[in-house]
Amino acid sequence: MATGNINVTAENIFPIIKKFLYSDHEIFLRELISNATDATLKLKHLSTLGEVKGDIGTPMLEIKVDKEAKEIRIIDQGIGMTAEEVEKYINQVAFSGAEEFVEKYKDADTGIIGHFGLGFYSAFMVAEKVEIFTKSFKEGSQAVRWECDGSPKYILEDTDRTERGTEIVLHVDEDSLEFLEDGRINELLSKYNKFMPIPIKFGTKTETLPLPKDADKDAKAEEITVDNIVNNPNPAWTKKPSDLKDEDYKSFYRELYPMQFDEPLFNIHLNVDYPFNLTGILYFPKLTPNMDPKKDRIQLYQNQVFVTDNVEGIVPDFLQMLRGVIDSPDIPLNVSRSYLQTDGAVKKIASYITRKVGDKLAGLFKSDREAYEKKWNDIKMIIEYGMLTEDKFFEKSEKFALYPTVDDTFFTYTELEEKIKANQTDKDGKMVVLYASDVKGQHSFIQAAKDKGYQVLLLDTQIAPHLIQKLEGAKENVMFVRVDSDHIDNLIKKDEEVISKLSDEEKETLKPIIEANVPKESYTVQLEAMDSEANPFMITQPEFMRRMKDMQATGGGGMMGMGNFPDMYNLVVNTNNKLVGEILNSKESDTQAKLITQAFDLAKLSQNLLHGEDLTNFIKRSFEMIK
Repeated sequence: MATGNINVTAENIFPIIKKFLYSDHEIFLRELISNATDATLKLKHLSTLGEVKGDIGTPMLEIKVDKEAKEIRIIDQGIGMTAEEVEKYINQVAFSGAEEFVEKYKDADTGIIGHFGLGFYSAFMVAEKVEIFTKSFKEGSQAVRWECDGSPKYILEDTDRTERGTEIVLHVDEDSLEFLEDGRINELLSKYNKFMPIPIKFGTKTETLPLPKDADKDAKAEEITVDNIVNNPNPAWTKKPSDLKDEDYKSFYRELYPMQFDEPLFNIHLNVDYPFNLTGILYFPKLTPNMDPKKDRIQLYQNQVFVTDNVEGIVPDFLQMLRGVIDSPDIPLNVSRSYLQTDGAVKKIASYITRKVGDKLAGLFKSDREAYEKKWNDIKMIIEYGMLTEDKFFEKSEKFALYPTVDDTFFTYTELEEKIKANQTDKDGKMVVLYASDVKGQHSFIQAAKDKGYQVLLLDTQIAPHLIQKLEGAKENVMFVRVDSDHIDNLIKKDEEVISKLSDEEKETLKPIIEANVPKESYTVQLEAMDSEANPFMITQPEFMRRMKDMQATGGGGMMGMGNFPDMYNLVVNTNNKLVGEILNSKESDTQAKLITQAFDLAKLSQNLLHGEDLTNFIKRSFEMIK
């Protein structure tokens, strides 16, 4: 029997471990299972090298909980330790056995998880005392028992254990009794260890054997007790894409998110080993209004050990609405935000993921455009956000970004340019891209544009104003204009000029009459010569003002404080419309006021601006006019 002091390099290391090393005490189980997995993977690797004598069988890990004794046991059938190795790897805090092993066998793919020697000591976050029973795989080795009560003192003595491997016994302290509940352990195993590379047993379960085909109709199926294996050691992302079918990817999605009932739209399989190691599968989900961004997020793993589902810094912002798994041994288990912000490998990972997503989208568009167009409404928000925030993604988007029209046709930007350049270039040589944000609400304006043979895009996402601004900056001699920002002849000004039926003097007489009957604080009256069949009154909102307000409302990009400005509109009066002539020529001011108010309310109604008392009065007035 030996006694001694654990070799630590800082005073009071155990209180630091217990309170500050990890933010969540629950990760003790993750750390101990990771160590047990390391020990088992080491054994498998050494067996392949011929350094382990005999058949090692099919090693597994086992978790046992004894609520009455207040004990949790983590048992592995791995490499085990000698007394000297316990002294080296357990008593010298912060010495990493996994790192030493990897260094020794660095030219082989060992799959070792551990990076830090402090992982074992996370046990003291929940235990008042910890015991280790261990026996090395080495022939003739003596099994040993180690004990520590959370102070720098330990006991190390021989024991009569005969099985190869290690058993860690946690004597759970009073403030951590929640971890003695089977439900809590199941929760942690599902969260952190669902895809560990070694089978993990937690209790047993009953299975019903299928009856043979020729069984009697009254025969009862036999029930057997089997090990309850809580993990999938070979998840889809660890396999080659060539070995997986579409159904395998969908099945894995259901395994990741069992409460999700919508199938993913498509997936992207990640696999790179230089200049960093990364595997994973990302899914484009069907976006729904009730989707909770805090649930069912991308999960980050390190060698199949769950780290976090907060992947900010690893996955670009615009892709954080995706789902799936990313696994990289280059990211530590105690990953922190500050680490992610400064680590070079992480930045390369984010860049790689962006490129792979772009390549996948381009491939989907090229291989089956019709299917891609059907998915556009479900993926456009993600793609538009990426175009706005990632310059490299913006460049790649030329191959797969679509611009839908109000008639449900789709163009790439190049196709759009070819389609509209001849007809939608104004007298100054600028190509004008007309767009709508609400097909029903802007129907009359859309129809006026279509009557001219113009194409009208449908850009209805919240970030569309920001994206339009970026497109105008990136493309030469192009301008995006919402279709209701002016009457159609002003949106795309041509050389020809429409002659007004009213003289300048008549216009000067008419304008104050109309201004006297509309709210001056919200509407600017402008007289325009338009087609005589066009509406007499039309309400528009200037493109610049409206766009800046929209951008301010959705976060940045607009002028400071623009979002707080009251809405300002133009009341465009068609001087060639018959009704406008009647208003001018009417001798009774009451008649003029009634006609102006009715025409003005109709214009507001077409823009969904007529509400409350004004709407009630309009309806009453309209009925009176048709009596």
